[in-house]
Amino acid sequence: MLTQINGLHHVTSLASSARGNNAFFTGTLGLRRVKKTVNFDAPDVYHLYYGDETGTPGTVMTYFPFPDAGRGRPGAGEVGTTAFSVPKGSLDWWEQRLAGHKVEGMQKGTRFGDAVLAFEGPDGDGFALIETGDDPRTPWTEGVPEDVAIRGFHSADMRLTPRGAAASAELLRFMGYEEEGKDGGITRFRVPDGNGAEVIDITTVEARHAAQGAGSVHHIAFSVDNRAAQLEVRKALMETGFQVTPVIDRDYFWAIYFRTPGGVLFEVATNEPGFDRDEDSAHLGEALKLPTQHEHLRAALERYLEPIE
Repeated sequence: MLTQINGLHHVTSLASSARGNNAFFTGTLGLRRVKKTVNFDAPDVYHLYYGDETGTPGTVMTYFPFPDAGRGRPGAGEVGTTAFSVPKGSLDWWEQRLAGHKVEGMQKGTRFGDAVLAFEGPDGDGFALIETGDDPRTPWTEGVPEDVAIRGFHSADMRLTPRGAAASAELLRFMGYEEEGKDGGITRFRVPDGNGAEVIDITTVEARHAAQGAGSVHHIAFSVDNRAAQLEVRKALMETGFQVTPVIDRDYFWAIYFRTPGGVLFEVATNEPGFDRDEDSAHLGEALKLPTQHEHLRAALERYLEPIE
């Protein structure tokens, strides 16, 4: 069993508009944009990162906004809901705020005894706010009061067929997660002594396979402290039979990827070097930062990419 994983590092999804995506996360949800860069494999598409003040692992939602992309089709084999942690007693405030921003799909409920407010992002993305009483993480508060602000991720909920759910549960146990309980058709796993974003839920569904598009989660990334820990994880996964990519330099972290038995793409990302490696922390996310191999395209990209605040 692995012991190197701390919880989630980031969640990466697809969108149809950079401007709308940026407005939703920085305006509606009050997160900080901590990096404005481009997709390594498609430099004419932004890669936008939102999180706390410094983009602490476990707080960072990232997006590839493909202009005018069609919406994804929900189904099995994907992360259906990305949940954020908010303080106890804050959901009434959030319900009013989201209603004022004309957010759709709002529904209150409970999950594992905690109050939950589910809602949709601009492309039908599945989100939830979950009240957590003991989350010590410091939020970004320029747009939202501290006593209600998002602390970071609470969990990611994978929608899987029964066969995929069973195999993915075994994978999570191998990755150091412990089964914490069941609530209806949801099974909860938690990595002990994690980074605050240490919960993964599995919802068992009978549904056709999802089709990715705007609003779909592309992958979820798990946090490890450094490259040495990442190499240990990679070796153990490969010895278990998973096909794992070589280590890839993503400028702000190193990454490896593999596909889970249930169909969800997992990444294991390092906490080093961080988002301040090429920008002062006071100005994160302001300038367009390009990977070295795409720097020669800067003039063309600055003309082509949709301007965002």
